[in-house]
Amino acid sequence: MLAHLYAAFGQVFDPYVLGVILASAMYGLFVGAVPGLSATMAVALLVPVTFFMPAVPAVAAMVTATAMAIFSGDIPGCLLRIPGTPASAAYTDESYAMTKNGQSEVALGAGLVFSAVGGLFGTLVLITAAPSLAELALKFSSYEYFWLVLLGLTCSIMIASSSPLKGFVSLFLGLLIASVGMNNPAGLPRFTFGNSDLLGGLSLVPIMVGMFAVSEVLRYAITARNNVGIVQSSIGNVFKGMWGLAVKYPLSVLRGSVLGTVVGALPGAGADIAAYMSYAVSKKFSKEPEKFGTGHPEGIVESGAANNSSLAGAWIPALVFGIPGDSITAIVIGVLYMKNLNPGPMIFIENPVAMYAVFIVFILANLLMLPLGFLTIKLAKKILKVPRNILMPLILLFCIVGAYSINNSAFDVGIMLAFGLLAYLMEENGFPIAPTILGVVLGGMLEETFVSSIIKADGNVIEFFNRPIAGTLGVLTLLIWFLPVVMRMFSKQPRNKEFT
Repeated sequence: MLAHLYAAFGQVFDPYVLGVILASAMYGLFVGAVPGLSATMAVALLVPVTFFMPAVPAVAAMVTATAMAIFSGDIPGCLLRIPGTPASAAYTDESYAMTKNGQSEVALGAGLVFSAVGGLFGTLVLITAAPSLAELALKFSSYEYFWLVLLGLTCSIMIASSSPLKGFVSLFLGLLIASVGMNNPAGLPRFTFGNSDLLGGLSLVPIMVGMFAVSEVLRYAITARNNVGIVQSSIGNVFKGMWGLAVKYPLSVLRGSVLGTVVGALPGAGADIAAYMSYAVSKKFSKEPEKFGTGHPEGIVESGAANNSSLAGAWIPALVFGIPGDSITAIVIGVLYMKNLNPGPMIFIENPVAMYAVFIVFILANLLMLPLGFLTIKLAKKILKVPRNILMPLILLFCIVGAYSINNSAFDVGIMLAFGLLAYLMEENGFPIAPTILGVVLGGMLEETFVSSIIKADGNVIEFFNRPIAGTLGVLTLLIWFLPVVMRMFSKQPRNKEFT
């Protein structure tokens, strides 16, 4: 074992591999910080480059670029209210509110430091408990996934800071959007209106870019005379006060890291869902839930830890069983096969040096995130000095390029613009955007798991609770739904007595 570990250190700390890691880190930081581009896109664009690399630097490039991109997506979200990646969307409003309150360095520092902490926690779990967690994820059937999706959708309502009714409307709009096309169990075209471009459904990235970025450009164009949205905030030492946050919210850090790792290990989940769920859980268990949405760092601390811990968690089923935990590891699995690192239980026996090298790269990438992320944040403060009439057209240009590059389709650009207008109208009338995005992400999985489960159960709803994990998730979901209603009914009785 020590010989394999020594050989792995020798491979990782080779000057060529270190150069690849450094270049990938800067590339990931850039891609994540540009609205419209995503961590998945960053990895996809790296695939042709890895053709000319040995196995270890090829995997190292993908690991490093992903970790950096997930973090740097927080930067435009905090400074401009435009998340660089979908994983940053869950707490964009929170971090932007902190920027308006003159606390941008606290918000960015929390995202940086606790992303690194979460990433290191997830890496530790990947190293020590990969086989057992992957086995647990493999036990999930359609019943468990159905309840897990419902939990995620419930979280979207909890995230809605305004009225729950508007949160429900926003959520069901997202589910409606997810039902467009032929991606359904019956394989029938729905809501396509004879348009062949809609047969494959609506892509998430153009929708996300439109609802978060284009809507902000529209808001500036309409309210530019009043300078609405311009935030004057200096960024000082982003590490100042981070120890205080860690001491104040230790449970949030641990909870976000654990939840992110577990959600990442579940195939089909990923950093996006982990961030949404973690932010919702943070608000649910917070001693100060009324401060959420006004510029409160607690949710950023927990969601930031969940973001990067989910990345390492997604590698658990990918390495041990060849089951991708998210879209990024789906790409990585193809590269692993190409490099003769066939995923499966035997990979730790047949390629131990390469696996140790992957673990070392995970640790190195999360440690490098601190200095490189700090430099990126210091450079990002220049964004605040750029006139908005110059910055907004540039952002719109990046958004158009990002939307077009997904499928090389001008139709996606139209979708992006349409959803930008929709998001602007929604926000102007108090409807939250986050439940819509989560409805789009989870809508297809909800329908697929429900249909397959109800067929297997032969219409017997009790079957949804018969399996231990499914029963636990089901009861937990129903408690979250109905317990507040019951508590509210009982809490009204003493109030009525006061007035009698």
